[in-house]
Amino acid sequence: MDSPGTILAGKYQLVDIAGTGGMATVWRAVQHGPASFQRFVAVKLIREQLAHDPSFVAMFVEEARVSAQLVQPNVVQVYDFGQENSRYFIVMEWVDGMSLAHLVRIAADHDVRIPWPFVAMVALDALRGLSAAHERVDGHGCSSPIYHRDVTPQNILLGSNGAVKLADFGLARAMDRGRMTAPDIVKGKVGYLAPELTRDPTPTTQSDLYSLGVVLWQALMGKRLFDGKDDVEVFQAASRGEIPPLGELRDDLPKELANIIERSLAFDPRDRYESAQQMTRVLQRALRSIDWEPDPRLVSEPVRELRALGLA
Repeated sequence: MDSPGTILAGKYQLVDIAGTGGMATVWRAVQHGPASFQRFVAVKLIREQLAHDPSFVAMFVEEARVSAQLVQPNVVQVYDFGQENSRYFIVMEWVDGMSLAHLVRIAADHDVRIPWPFVAMVALDALRGLSAAHERVDGHGCSSPIYHRDVTPQNILLGSNGAVKLADFGLARAMDRGRMTAPDIVKGKVGYLAPELTRDPTPTTQSDLYSLGVVLWQALMGKRLFDGKDDVEVFQAASRGEIPPLGELRDDLPKELANIIERSLAFDPRDRYESAQQMTRVLQRALRSIDWEPDPRLVSEPVRELRALGLA
């Protein structure tokens, strides 16, 4: 079942592996339909060894449910959910491009700093995706936010068309459901974890914004914000909350942008932005004050260039 050419549900043909994780493997696949209809999709297939583990299956099903409720241009869309030989799979939008993690790694390997306008575009679009999740309402019209809990460079996808999309709500939890946990799942990667989550694992808007702040800081600097020889040292560094000032490290960076990212990284969540929408408005206002306007080509052009060079 896990090989190129395999067809799921009679219409999703696996092509090649796009990524692997602790719970599932993501495949690039072709959806076949009537009259020779075809399109690329992403198929997330639960690992065979976990297919009969009730806790992992429950988390996988919850991911499908949560993700399907988020219909917004900056969130990877869920198209279908199915089962083949007792294994569940999620069919999602295929983003033709690369992850932010991949692009940052290429820049670091070539000792190139990513331009701040590119990072500003990523910030704006990622914030819009988070706003849609945080402001989600249930079927009764009641507020029921979804917190991502895993905002990392790997989960920010950059399309060759300039689209920036949040992916992998595998650790997310809609607030209209009870907490779902599994003993071997780390709720967030250590270097991106908001300090308060080390004391209380309940996610918030501010914890997601903190994680995004870490992502943006690292994209601008081309290195990890919190480093160490192992997760323990990284955890200790993050727990101290010492943030090297961006404005002093990059003299080409607009002060307004540096201040916004640094506020999202405040140690006390009460000192961060109240919402992703508020952070978006402040960022838009700051960028307009320096006569800068967003342009999707800031994302699409470098992604296309890297693919043309065979680096994506």
